[in-house]
Amino acid sequence: MSGTGGARRRSGSRALGAGRGAGRTNDGVRDGTVRDASSGAAARAARKGSNRIWWRIAWRNLWRNRRRTVLTAAALSFGFVAAVLMIAFMDGMVEEMVSNGTRVLTGQVQIHADGYRPERSIHDTMGGREGIDVAGTVAAIQGVEGVGGVAPRVYGGGLVSSGDETAGAVLMGLDPAREEAVSRFGASLTEGRMPSGRGEIAIGAAMAGTIGAGLGDEVVLVAPAADGSTGNDLFAVTGIFRLGMGGYDDSYALLELATLQELMALDAGRIHEVAISVTRIGDSDAVAARVAEAVGGGEAGGLAIEPWSVFLEQLHFMTSMMGAANAIVALMIFGMAIFGVANTILLATFERRREFAVARALGSSGRAIVRIVLCEGLFLGLVSLAGGAAVAIPVVVFFHEFPLDLSAFVGTYEMVGSAMRPYLTAEYSWDGPLVSALALVGTGVASALYPAWRAVRIPPADALAGR
Repeated sequence: MSGTGGARRRSGSRALGAGRGAGRTNDGVRDGTVRDASSGAAARAARKGSNRIWWRIAWRNLWRNRRRTVLTAAALSFGFVAAVLMIAFMDGMVEEMVSNGTRVLTGQVQIHADGYRPERSIHDTMGGREGIDVAGTVAAIQGVEGVGGVAPRVYGGGLVSSGDETAGAVLMGLDPAREEAVSRFGASLTEGRMPSGRGEIAIGAAMAGTIGAGLGDEVVLVAPAADGSTGNDLFAVTGIFRLGMGGYDDSYALLELATLQELMALDAGRIHEVAISVTRIGDSDAVAARVAEAVGGGEAGGLAIEPWSVFLEQLHFMTSMMGAANAIVALMIFGMAIFGVANTILLATFERRREFAVARALGSSGRAIVRIVLCEGLFLGLVSLAGGAAVAIPVVVFFHEFPLDLSAFVGTYEMVGSAMRPYLTAEYSWDGPLVSALALVGTGVASALYPAWRAVRIPPADALAGR
């Protein structure tokens, strides 16, 4: 009994000792974990504090020579203002070209029968020989987001005669009330009004001069019809328009939609085109996609729904080239600035070579020196950006509200189916200023790369010895 009890007591003692040892071991693990976590947090805090120190040193170094910094920042700011203003003017020219090219006649989006262009046959009407529900289609399109106006149209060709004079004409049947929101025919009337019923016609000023017709005169109109016959009738000139573009003023004759349909033996549901204006030209592609969903365009519906970039290919190519030119000129401006800024930063680092040598001798790494110089370039870019933005914003707003009139030097210029008025207008955009801002800050950093490399290439002993 006594032996067995002693064995139990010894076993209990060993178990208790093992439990205490395990407790000490677990406490040690917990203490080690806490110490590791504390040391990790301390290391992160030290690195964060170190980073802040480098930023502060770079900022202070930037303003050691205030005059040099201000002059360099002013040069960069001037380049930023020049780039932003140039891009704004170019965007204004693009807006003017697209506006004049699409708002004169075509609209920004067009719907017609698939295959209607480029021949523009009078037989290729929307919906084929059965036609479409014109009023329902127009109402559906008018409800699409981004649509400003909708105008159904019929086209034909014929001869307009007055007395012994005759001129070939592009006949256009339209809804005068709806056409106001799409084209500029109504706004360009110099005499009279738009045709609103049977027996009425409006012609261009150049055509009126060619055939010798004036407001209120009668002209004879002869046109081939869709059924193979020839339509002809007398029309009174109710309006004379002048768009300032020869292709329209000397060849277009406007009639009310139903009148031209009757003359060309077309049913009321047969039209050639629906022209659409958008509230914002830049959204033309998106609006065209929404219109296609609303009216069921595409191969299944037999309708082609196209933005202006498709049916005015030359104009789209021209505006795309102008956009590419913006990027090239901005790149040239900031590319040249890099060399001037790099020279300034290189001079500043040369003046502080002994300071860098002392820092290296005290244990600072080359990466730390490079970081300081690059931070100086970054700060220089940001300061220049702030100054440039403070000048560029009011200047762009001013030229947007008050375009620069150059009519004393140049006149209106026609090209690729559009016209350029002699006005320089700054157009708002995000792309140009954003790219210019990134280029400016990038210029500051890129300009500091070579000086940073030079700063760490100089041996500390040579710098301290003045060699």
